[in-house]
Amino acid sequence: MTMRSAPPFRADHVGSFLRPKALLEARDQHFKRNAIGRAQLRAVEDQAIRDIVKLQEDWGLQGITDGEFRRTYFHVDFLEQLEGVEVKGGIQVKFHGAAGDVDFAPPVMHVTKKLKHVKPIQLADFKFLQSATTRTPKVTIPSPTMLHFRGGRGAISREAYPDLEGFYEDVARCYRDEIRQLADAGCRYLQLDDTNLAYLCDPKMREGAKQRGDDPNELPKRYARLINAAIAGKPKDMSVGVHLCRGNFQSAWAAEGGYEPVAEVLFNELQVDSYFLEYDDARSGDFSPLRFVPKGKLVVLGLVTTKLGSLESKDDLKRRIEQAAKHVPLEQLCLSPQCGFSSTVHGNALAVEAQAAKIRLVVETAREVWG
Repeated sequence: MTMRSAPPFRADHVGSFLRPKALLEARDQHFKRNAIGRAQLRAVEDQAIRDIVKLQEDWGLQGITDGEFRRTYFHVDFLEQLEGVEVKGGIQVKFHGAAGDVDFAPPVMHVTKKLKHVKPIQLADFKFLQSATTRTPKVTIPSPTMLHFRGGRGAISREAYPDLEGFYEDVARCYRDEIRQLADAGCRYLQLDDTNLAYLCDPKMREGAKQRGDDPNELPKRYARLINAAIAGKPKDMSVGVHLCRGNFQSAWAAEGGYEPVAEVLFNELQVDSYFLEYDDARSGDFSPLRFVPKGKLVVLGLVTTKLGSLESKDDLKRRIEQAAKHVPLEQLCLSPQCGFSSTVHGNALAVEAQAAKIRLVVETAREVWG
């Protein structure tokens, strides 16, 4: 068994890191107090990204992200740059955490007219990251499904899209344009962050989809077709992973349930190379849905939680990797934290030292398991 030289890596991660104080302060000065301009904020972001890149390299990671340091939300900042998307209000979502429930109303995206990709979205950020590391730069973007699930049909203009098929076609086209620009610039590692396929594992969320007029058994298939169309033009040597997330806000989560309801579609109809799966606690169910994983695809087991500071034991991680290997061969497995440390600018409730310890634990455990 060997470590991998191509993504996903045996020791990998989902992408976001806790924002440093200087960056939070600069964002406050720019967005809330109008005290510094965009260029000054970008200079602070650049320095913070150089620092987090160096840390990732020091920790032993091969896939390097910019920590999502330029974003407020993992999804909104990207999607609102498509023409036709407007951000309005929020839908109240109850998140559950060790410290009790948290009410959070992330902005909801509305499609108000025909969707168009009018400018590069991640290109400049990717080029900066590329210039800051000698390892593999990874770009994380929201899954195209994020424009549909939260608001459903009601958040998509009937005037622009009397038929939803036209909507799905345009979303996919926008993504193909963006991915082509990233590929031309040298991006070979892309991750789509998708809460919706994971939410469709939760009985309550499935019921909510029904109330909005969607069929929770049909949606995973529709979403697989959408994602496949979105990545259709990618170069053969670009590795695309999808991260399934059950919600990650200030150490709290929104959904629960094992992968069984979506597993067959997820692993066999979705034409991605790898799956970053949350498996940090009982909420995610057992490993049996992994029996559907075909040869040639990789599963990155998110066994280390980013929600709590306490450190997992290496022996426990190895034991759980062994359990997963009963359902899918060990050479098709990798290890990572279950989610990012800061899917929104607010960050999870753990110290930067705990963040570092967890990444080091992932790297050390992967070396011992895969050589």
